[in-house]
Amino acid sequence: MPGVWPEELLDFAFLPEVNDRLAELAGEAEKEDWEYHRTPSPHPRPVLYNYVRQTYHRLAEEGKIALSRDGQFACFNTGLVSDSQEQIFASFEVNRQPGRQSWFFKGWFRKGRWELNKFDQLPDMAHYFDDPSCLVFDCRKELRVNIEHIVEDNKSRFPAPYSTMDNYMLQTFLKGAIDNAKDRVRRSYKTAIPQYYNGYVQLLLPLCLTSPSQADLAVTIERHEMFYRAATCITLDMAYNNARQITKQERDWLQP
Repeated sequence: MPGVWPEELLDFAFLPEVNDRLAELAGEAEKEDWEYHRTPSPHPRPVLYNYVRQTYHRLAEEGKIALSRDGQFACFNTGLVSDSQEQIFASFEVNRQPGRQSWFFKGWFRKGRWELNKFDQLPDMAHYFDDPSCLVFDCRKELRVNIEHIVEDNKSRFPAPYSTMDNYMLQTFLKGAIDNAKDRVRRSYKTAIPQYYNGYVQLLLPLCLTSPSQADLAVTIERHEMFYRAATCITLDMAYNNARQITKQERDWLQP
């Protein structure tokens, strides 16, 4: 049931040697690039680390953690698949060490593995939206952009030389990049990439400041009933991290 489970994976279960466990999952799942390429990270595979934690968080909200018949084991659907397209589940057993999390990590198991036979019904993957139209940018709607806020609050995210520019000059560059992004999404709806952030689906558009073929940042687009609003920009690593929560990325401009 929703609300029964802790919100954070590491509060729910003890995962010994987390980096090693993530390496195992990466080896079990379809090959993906789980690294940041522009931002330092304190641990390997930061995209996968965040993906698993955020996926658990959403599943806990939805109450999609399954219990075994005897209540001694739990599992959830990672949303990842093997090379043969078999779903992969995270499995746990009751933690018998006092003062620890309630559950202890057992392993990543493909749907056909015997270790999952103790579950009468395997849980579904996380669900992030009910209205598919939220995944597509509607060019008929007005896009309202808070240029000053984007520059003043996110200047450190801009690459050189833009990060050291006068604010007014940078605003001028940014207006042009956003106009180009609007034209680009009119030509191809696939330009707008959905991301999941703070419980909502937003859209990402590329900000190409230096070259039309290379995005430097992504601008986030909030959906309102009659218009869109853009009030912040994020790095490409941040954008990829958030977008991967919904689906594996196969688009042209947002690559790890």
